[in-house]
Amino acid sequence: MSEIWPTELRVSRDRRTLTVSFSSGDVFALPAERMRVMSPSAEVQGHGPGQKVTVPGKRDVVITGVLPAGHYAVRIAFDDGHDSGIFTWPYLHELGTKGEALFADYERELAEKGLSRDRPARR
Repeated sequence: MSEIWPTELRVSRDRRTLTVSFSSGDVFALPAERMRVMSPSAEVQGHGPGQKVTVPGKRDVVITGVLPAGHYAVRIAFDDGHDSGIFTWPYLHELGTKGEALFADYERELAEKGLSRDRPARR
């Protein structure tokens, strides 16, 4: 992929979507849940092959902050306290172009593991 730069990042009023516009003309509305469960952080991706974690219970997660990380990425914080993912421009673009397929894979993983997108009910 040639160098693609974001021209605008905008968090929706309800804080559930990050819209990213790119220099290529592509514009993606990225759901907070998708970004949270596919965070590039070691907490989600692990520290090596085969260590990726399937993160349940994030259907209602919202974005609490978007901070620059140099000139190459942003750090996105979520209301569940997760804030260690550094989302590079190419990764945000990938979440836009392949996100629906990746999320379908995630939903299959949840089902296979008996997990849910919903937070567990409080007792």
